[in-house]
Amino acid sequence: MSEALLNAGRQTLMLELQEASRLPERLGDDFVRAANIILHCEGKVVVSGIGKSGHIGKKIAATLASTGTPAFFVHPAEALHGDLG
Repeated sequence: MSEALLNAGRQTLMLELQEASRLPERLGDDFVRAANIILHCEGKVVVSGIGKSGHIGKKIAATLASTGTPAFFVHPAEALHGDLG
């Protein structure tokens, strides 16, 4: 393997680690509000998004559903055409 490629990969991972280590200090009131809304939801959690946000939203909805929180993904363009019920 190319040493330059390995070095680039290592540098990228080190940068990712540095930034990820800063995430805990960035949690605040918005996190608490969002968590409380989901924890106290009496119905289903509806997740939506377009593009990359949509792909992430699908994974979030699947994770919530598989851990006991009723949730599903709805594409925003489809929600207007009856997908919400």
